[in-house]
Amino acid sequence: MGFADLLTDAGSAVLNSWLTTRSYVTGYSPSQADVAVFKALKSTPAADKYPHAARWYKHIASFEDEFATLPGDASKPYTVYGPEVAAVTLNPAKAPATEEAEDDDDVDLFGSDDEEEDAEAVRVREERLAAYKAKKDAKPKTTAKSVVTMDVKPWDDETDMAALEAAVRGIDKDGLVWGASQLLAVGFGIKKLQINLVVEDEKISLSDLQEEIEGFEDHVQSTDIFAMQKL
Repeated sequence: MGFADLLTDAGSAVLNSWLTTRSYVTGYSPSQADVAVFKALKSTPAADKYPHAARWYKHIASFEDEFATLPGDASKPYTVYGPEVAAVTLNPAKAPATEEAEDDDDVDLFGSDDEEEDAEAVRVREERLAAYKAKKDAKPKTTAKSVVTMDVKPWDDETDMAALEAAVRGIDKDGLVWGASQLLAVGFGIKKLQINLVVEDEKISLSDLQEEIEGFEDHVQSTDIFAMQKL
């Protein structure tokens, strides 16, 4: 019962047959059953000989960072999964000589050759993969944000700093939130505007934002990023 020695050709053939109409070892999403069988294989099955097993192996490998969190009982060995009866020799060297004489045509390890059945298997597998992808895509994604402190320097001590700050805060963009600010002396009676802002990294380019602020040529001489950290 279940998979036996997956390191032999016979074991790989049984696994390949099992996965002909399945996307996962059990159920409709990756689980500890897939993890157990994946670890027992040690390496990718040969795609030319075991295409379904190779496809499954590469797919499960994409979840390797999530193995510990996948559902199921991690203590179960891979041998509890698979077909009810698996005619796999644990040690091919000790197999009876009669095994070699068996007619290959009597053992259908790769399932039916019927085209309609194969097409149906592909359809079922694709539907299951699409359903899993949709479920995975539906999970809320974390939005990467940064907290930035920017220095905005005027031309001289006669620059209207209130007008300068109003111009800066007048920039309204999706993914940009202005925060607290202060005026800091830089010498010779000149003060710079130091202002905090939060940006969504995928939506706001800081270099583009600085260029836009420096476009207020009547007030702004230059800008600098004083500090930045990820949220």
